Amino acid sequence: MTFLRNVIESGPKSQSPDRRVTVTQIKQKHRKGEPITAVTAYDYPSAVHLDSAGIDIAIVGDSAAMVVHGYDTTLPITLEEMLVHCRAVARGAKRPLLVADLPFGFYESSSIQQPSGTEHIVVLRFENVIVDWVWDWVCMSEQWVGDACSFEYEQAIDSAMRILKEGAMDAVKLEAGAPSRITAAKAIVEAGIAVMGHVGLIPQAISVLGGFRPQGRNVASAVKVVETALALQEAGCFAIVLECVPPLVAAAATSALQIPTIGIGAGPFCSGQVLVYHNLLGMMQHPHYAKVTPKFCKQYAHVGDIINRALLEYKEEVNSGAFPGASQSPYKINAADVDGFVSELQRMGLDKAASAAAEVADKNNTSKSN
Repeated sequence: MTFLRNVIESGPKSQSPDRRVTVTQIKQKHRKGEPITAVTAYDYPSAVHLDSAGIDIAIVGDSAAMVVHGYDTTLPITLEEMLVHCRAVARGAKRPLLVADLPFGFYESSSIQQPSGTEHIVVLRFENVIVDWVWDWVCMSEQWVGDACSFEYEQAIDSAMRILKEGAMDAVKLEAGAPSRITAAKAIVEAGIAVMGHVGLIPQAISVLGGFRPQGRNVASAVKVVETALALQEAGCFAIVLECVPPLVAAAATSALQIPTIGIGAGPFCSGQVLVYHNLLGMMQHPHYAKVTPKFCKQYAHVGDIINRALLEYKEEVNSGAFPGASQSPYKINAADVDGFVSELQRMGLDKAASAAAEVADKNNTSKSN
């Protein structure tokens, strides 16, 4: 009883540095006004680096399609490919909250029970946020409110569940450019899965946007950013990524929301920041990569230059015979067995191989005597 009383009276213990960050702790940091750090990770090595640096959130982004797989957009990456990245990151990052993108094409489909009714324009209301949605038909019964005519986002929920169960993630991230995406977010949250929203520039919608274009640069677009963020909050998202919007729009959205915002190319007025791992480290100098590196990224290192120099030096040493040297050739055969090995090679009719082995043995003996 004394032990139990001491536990109760002492209250919850502070977070251990090596214990997983939770959604609750991200919200607590937001309430305290503490900045939130997030970086993308796609494999075990990058996850280990994020872990050792104490980054709050590791995002397994569908940007892997571009920076890892070499595509021009994020669209081609599949759920199966994302799961491979997720598992690798989960093995390496023991502390950060793990969030993975739902890839394009794996949460858009919905199962709809079509009711009887007439063509109509429906307005979905998330408290004081209004989003217009035109349907070819709508359910005209009084059960419409809150039921959305039996919309079932089975694909979205199934994909999100796979990311948690098979990918070992803690939450999913969903890009929201249309009301159907907001409804999908709500369905995933109601299935018991934490969701991070994403507004502003949404790379999965570049065919509609006409490329990787900043958003919120006029009144209508700026209002849409704020409205969509509010709708995602109402749908149950625990945080919102704001990508490529003017700082004042990000400041307005952050002020309007009660959940944290994570900015990327959105200025300094968000609750936290996220950058792509390869971008912030300056890892790649290839022309393709230069083409897709965003203007807003700050390079905190030029790791790509170091990698290139190391590879060139390696190539030169191999060509010159300088590598591997004696220190990189540590494995020895017992001197007493050398003659026996040479004899066995000769018995097998491998005279050339026997001569090569004997020559190396002589060189080793000469270097030792010197």
